[in-house]
Amino acid sequence: MARFDTAVVNGTAVLPGHGAIAADIGIKDGRIAALGDSIPASDAEEVIDAEGRLVLPGAVDAHFHLGIYRDIAEDARSETASSLAGGVTSVISYFRTGSHYLEKSGPYAEIYPEVLEKTAGNSWVDYGYHLAPMVRDQIREIERLVNEDGVASFKYYMFYKGMDLAGQPGESETMSEVYDLGHMFEIMEEVARLQASRTDGSRISLSIHCEQPELIRVFMERVQSEGVLEGLEAYSAARPPLTEHLAVAEVGVLAGHTRCPVNLLHLSSEEALEAAVELKRRHPSLDARLETTLHHLALTYETYNDQRGKVNPPIRAQSDVEALWRGVLRGEIDWVCSDHACCSEEHKEGELWRALPGFGGTALIYPFMLTEGRRRGLSLERIVELVATNPARAYGLAPRKGAITIGADADLAIVEMEETHAVTPERLLSAQEYTPFEGMELAGWPVRTLLRGRTAFAGGETVGEPAGSYLKRPLAAEPIPAS
Repeated sequence: MARFDTAVVNGTAVLPGHGAIAADIGIKDGRIAALGDSIPASDAEEVIDAEGRLVLPGAVDAHFHLGIYRDIAEDARSETASSLAGGVTSVISYFRTGSHYLEKSGPYAEIYPEVLEKTAGNSWVDYGYHLAPMVRDQIREIERLVNEDGVASFKYYMFYKGMDLAGQPGESETMSEVYDLGHMFEIMEEVARLQASRTDGSRISLSIHCEQPELIRVFMERVQSEGVLEGLEAYSAARPPLTEHLAVAEVGVLAGHTRCPVNLLHLSSEEALEAAVELKRRHPSLDARLETTLHHLALTYETYNDQRGKVNPPIRAQSDVEALWRGVLRGEIDWVCSDHACCSEEHKEGELWRALPGFGGTALIYPFMLTEGRRRGLSLERIVELVATNPARAYGLAPRKGAITIGADADLAIVEMEETHAVTPERLLSAQEYTPFEGMELAGWPVRTLLRGRTAFAGGETVGEPAGSYLKRPLAAEPIPAS
């Protein structure tokens, strides 16, 4: 009887603490059971030859929006297929009550089971959710969500305070009575209380979208009345880096007081990054982690001034892209994600200010980072940390996810570095008809993606049926499969 269900042989694996080395991988019962110089073909029922290719841990796309503009079940089926095309095997999606998503409010005790029911059987990758308490009663649910539902991370959207993007009362967007810094403070208090009670080393945290709404109101009025700027340059000027800077500073004061672990999401500008680094300098004992996105590392309004690239926070100038890359290279940025939100051409039409924000990018996680990251001097091990290991550690998925180690889930991306392909909507497998990244020549495309030892993507298409499982966090430790 074969020792392993599957063996991935002859590849160059990127291992924590070792970097890229020749290593065969033995897989048993969906887990990595052995790492060695040579696993004989007779030891495995299936042998996958990865000669000449990199073998990487499946990426963890920790910023995702399943169902934001489409039915959740439909969105999960198409957009997690797109994840596999980029070597992503786990996603953690944001969900909130209010407009979009399920278009309703109420207790998560009633709504979250519906979310999970719609996702189950439709996701090609393993999945979890960050939840946003939009009303005070939902803050009271946080303890139950943590202890019973395995939700380890929550969210606050600073720019919803008192307004929405169309300038209407905040209630139209959030379905909240009061959504302000006092609300965020109470969320922080509860998250900090629960974190302080943890004895298993796991992390409960609050993720924060840092843009200051009162300033957005002023700058949006100015940009629209002046009518000088157009497209994404106008949108960036209407939500300038100053709005991020002030929001990060507000977070620093409240998190410093409550000791709440925080994640500063999708930092888009040099000014925002400097503010976040300053927050950490002022509060060295505070658990604060920094995130940026593929599009903020790749796109500028100078090279892509098309409103299909509208996103919050906006695409910025080339100088901001360069500053964010310096932050990545200096180790200031903890992880890189996609902020994937499938948004159709129809939703981008008409007036810039009414077009919906967001677009997809999950399929570019490894191709973009392996191409541009390597060009800028990142090691393969550092790239893996940015897109897999660090988000897995931050959000309760390690050590089962995010690294090629004995006992970890056998989530693997086998990528080709010797060939480049242009980005096209068809290659990304998303339901979105366009991509702001179109035409980029990238290497590092996965030729095969394995989810818990089973081939889920190969030859440019999904294989079999969706087999993603819910990630109840923190993932429980399990015995290492016998080899």
